[in-house]
Order: sequence, then C-alpha cells, then structure tokens
Amino acid sequence: MEGTSVHRLLALISLLSCSTNQAALTVSPSRSQFFEGDSVSLSCEEDNISAGWTVRRNTTRETRTQCGDGWGKPAGSTCNISSLYKNESGVYWCEWREGAASSSIQLTVTGGSVILQSPVLPVMEGDDVTLSCHTKTAPSNLPAAFYKDGSLIRTEPAGHMTLHHVTSSDEGLYRCSISAHGESPSSSISVSGATQ
Repeated sequence: MEGTSVHRLLALISLLSCSTNQAALTVSPSRSQFFEGDSVSLSCEEDNISAGWTVRRNTTRETRTQCGDGWGKPAGSTCNISSLYKNESGVYWCEWREGAASSSIQLTVTGGSVILQSPVLPVMEGDDVTLSCHTKTAPSNLPAAFYKDGSLIRTEPAGHMTLHHVTSSDEGLYRCSISAHGESPSSSISVSGATQ
C-alpha cells in the first residue's frame, strides 16, 4: 500500500514537472537585447493554453513584480512594454496562478548605440546560429567584430556571423562592436543536447 502511494506521488511530481517545462515565454521581436525606447511583447503559453499565466520579472530595482504592477500593460497572458528603459534589464518569466513557472529569459536594455541580435532561448546542438550586430541609427549591414568570452572571433563585412553546427563548445558570452558606433552588451548562448 505504501509503495502504491509513493508511485502515485512520483507520478504526480513527474506530471507537474512536465507541465512546468512545457510553459514557454515568447519574446517579440525575438531577441535578448534592446535599445532604450524600443517596444517588446512578452507572451506566455503552455500547450496552446495561455489563460492563467502572468509575466513576472526581477530587475536591479524590483523582485518578482508582475506585468501591470508599475510596468508593462497586460493583455491576457501577454505583457506589452511600449518603451523600454535601461533599468528594465533583468530576468523575465511566466508564472502560473498555482505556482508553476516557465524557464526564465535574460533581457538587456542598453543606452548605447549597438546591440547583438542572438537567440533568446537555448539552441539545439547541430543547428546553425546567426548573430547580427545592429546600430540604432545606421544600416544593419556595417562591418562588425564578434567576440566570445572576451576574445575576438572574427570581423564580418556585413555585420552577420553564422556559427555552423553548434556544440556545447560554442556556449559562452558573445558581444559585437561596430567601428565609430561602439559595442553591444554581452549575451549568453546556450546549447541544448539533441533529442533522441
């Protein structure tokens, strides 16, 4: 009898873990770096069900505050921020009314003039990943230097660099710079193992 209860408990824990892992926070436009004044939409969804989810964040000024509580405008399970400020850099996630949470996403808002466009979520092992370096005012095809963990990888004439067939060795902190415009903040790239 006791063994049956343990099995039921393990099954319940497994079910709750699956539910938690399936929840997703979607960022639109899909990037992790933004200029001050940019707008962004953050949406929560789990198995095509969005009701009951709330977007929350941790920044240097606040902890676990939810969309609509002094920041953002909630619309169902979506949070719209019409004009980002530098102090809104932080960790964002979706939280279910009963306590489950999605994976978190780090968003960076810069007052500078260069951002690195990179994947928001972990990328699958073996995929190709393109990084783009953008300025706030100039065309997005200017020559750019790309760095990983502080070391120069290479300079690309059109401001785009593709990492082919990524592996765990490609994980790290990436940034870019454009001559006469400056450099971007750093963003982390994570690689998930291929599913069997």
